[in-house]
Amino acid sequence: MWIATSTDEIRKPTAIALGNFDGIHQGHRVVLQPLLNTSNASIYPSVVSFTPHPREFFTGDRIQLLTPVAEKAQYLASLGIKQLVLLPFDRELANLSPQQFVEEVLVRQLQVTLISVGEDFRFGYQRKGNATDLQNIAAKFDIPVQINTLHQCAENKDIKSDIKSDRQVRVSSSLIRQALLEGDISRANSMLGRSYCLMGKVIKGRQLGRTIGFPTANLQLSSDKLLPRHGVYAVKVKLDNSYIKGVMNIGSRPTVSRDDITVEVHLINWSGNLYDQNLTVYLERFLRPEQKFASLDALKEQIMTDCQLAWS
Repeated sequence: MWIATSTDEIRKPTAIALGNFDGIHQGHRVVLQPLLNTSNASIYPSVVSFTPHPREFFTGDRIQLLTPVAEKAQYLASLGIKQLVLLPFDRELANLSPQQFVEEVLVRQLQVTLISVGEDFRFGYQRKGNATDLQNIAAKFDIPVQINTLHQCAENKDIKSDIKSDRQVRVSSSLIRQALLEGDISRANSMLGRSYCLMGKVIKGRQLGRTIGFPTANLQLSSDKLLPRHGVYAVKVKLDNSYIKGVMNIGSRPTVSRDDITVEVHLINWSGNLYDQNLTVYLERFLRPEQKFASLDALKEQIMTDCQLAWS
């Protein structure tokens, strides 16, 4: 996967999908598919996004991501995308009209041969351009634009009342974030089309787990990675091309201390040295909220129960 962070680094000509694509969820993959159908080996199937995120640029608020850049690039590469273009988003780019954006960025800088977007796509100064505008402007340069219908899934339940519902909702990164923050892992995974995962390097922690017979791998994650609801999860850990069952705790470990937020994984029926290794942890099920126990023995007993419940 080639990552271009300036216009001088872009490999051209390109067939592009425009958007942020945070999460690479099922709806995103619909938009990506037209790029993968091109048979011309000289054209680079590319995702074109912005850095920083336009909302970050205008508000100054840091956005927690479902897929930070390195993770996003890994997923895109697995799908067959050859290039991730991260256009520097600044005041000059923000002020381009829809016509100017197509002419100066897409035609001149990217040498675009095909564009794919979702039907809700907006672009240009104050987001005045829509997908149909893009199609009409690009047609002047003989560039086809594929406008894709947004992917939907069953609502499953009314979030406020917990009542089952059959209505369809659009799959979106914001809905996935909401589900993760509520601990609704099955719903998040359904919209993603895969298990939500945390990728990080194993670093040394306080090693308290060893003292009660449950050693854990302490993960150092990207600072902009979205963490789901604090608590305990059933997980699978990818290690040496195999998958090991485990339980993971996200939180401040209230029984033993009031630390900063940590992500710790216990691999069931496995032992070895994981320090400095990079792990991918797949979240399968939310087990319980984090809680404070009266003693380490009570904590140990609960962890034993967690392991049994996670994979019984």
